[in-house]
Amino acid sequence: MSDGSIDIAQEARRQAQDIPLEQLNPAQPELFSGDAMWEHFARLRREDPVHFTADSDYGPYWSITKYNDIMAVDINHQVFSSADGIVLQSLESKAESAGRPIRPSFIAMDPPKHDVQRKAVSPAVAPANLHLMAPVIRERAGAILDGLPIGEEFDWVDLVSKELTAMTLATLFDFPFEDRRKLTYWSDMMTNPPGHGVCESWEQKRRELGECFDAFDRLWNQRINAPPQSDMISMMAHAEATRDMDPNEYHGNVTLLIIGGNDTTRNTISGSIYALNKNPDQYAKLKANPGLISSMVSETIRWQTPLAHMARTALADIELGGKLIRKGDRVAMWYVSGNRDDEVIANPDSYIIDRERPRNHLSFGFGVHRCVGNRLAELQLTIIWEEILKRFPTVEVVGEPLRTHSVFVKGYETLPVIIPSRN
Repeated sequence: MSDGSIDIAQEARRQAQDIPLEQLNPAQPELFSGDAMWEHFARLRREDPVHFTADSDYGPYWSITKYNDIMAVDINHQVFSSADGIVLQSLESKAESAGRPIRPSFIAMDPPKHDVQRKAVSPAVAPANLHLMAPVIRERAGAILDGLPIGEEFDWVDLVSKELTAMTLATLFDFPFEDRRKLTYWSDMMTNPPGHGVCESWEQKRRELGECFDAFDRLWNQRINAPPQSDMISMMAHAEATRDMDPNEYHGNVTLLIIGGNDTTRNTISGSIYALNKNPDQYAKLKANPGLISSMVSETIRWQTPLAHMARTALADIELGGKLIRKGDRVAMWYVSGNRDDEVIANPDSYIIDRERPRNHLSFGFGVHRCVGNRLAELQLTIIWEEILKRFPTVEVVGEPLRTHSVFVKGYETLPVIIPSRN
């Protein structure tokens, strides 16, 4: 790890221990990019699991940090609404977007509108369709892995994680396959603030996302004038509940599906390589028993927690954990913290691929907003690891990753690796 990262981690630990509790603010991108937020959440779980931050770059908000409290918020959509957005939005971003069109997606809607829009696309990731997609994903995963360099350093995020998820997402949209990495680029443009990742300025973000929505408008026009097909764009264009949707809602759903289909799976693929290298006993256990792949996948999804939080707005005064959350207050469910709650998960900071209940995690959410593509994510991760173990004795991480500068996407920009040899 770089000296800078060590300094960030040390300062974060000092801050988490010494700062007055009422000033504790976990919503700091620097904490996440430095992998230095853990002490903040540990203290909140111990001392103030329903915690109010009065002043932050995201405005005032409540932090919900324990597993059962997070679940209580997640399943109570009657009181905790998604309609004001499902992420903490920075004050800078709010100022930039003021007066611009709002692009709501179905995850940022409450029932019943949420339900009918979600239902329009859910067949694309239903078990029957996943069964059809599995051999295609396996063929592509094999081709990606067979094309990797042996004995020389490369970026796993770029050559494997991004590539496999871009291929799968292009298939779900029936997006031009040769342009699939545009989906990755647009996802990064959507989730990164100016000055980080591919995003250099607000003007660039507006321009690039305009090009994205123009491309998807063309796909909509093609699909609505053609017989119904099994891709998500065609499903929305022909479903009764969505075929007449406002263009801004369509763009919002495109945004949701691009980010949801890209970031979570790609960062867990990268996270699995990193976690296994950090825990060589678990890597040895996996290589000795490939039957543990499914369990390892679920444990990685918990340990990585690819989306750090989801946000809600209280529609009424409500008491939670002895605190009064008032109508209109913003609430952040910190999945990344709940997944380390030792009252629910034994040895939560340890990476254990043969846990008794490995799917006992918060990463996919609960209730009506539970991740629609969770089984597809698990499928891609399972297949890529089945194919990795067939080909390589090991994949070695040779440097610390560059982590995403975000309080929402908990991921990796780069991960340097070497594959010493093939089987």
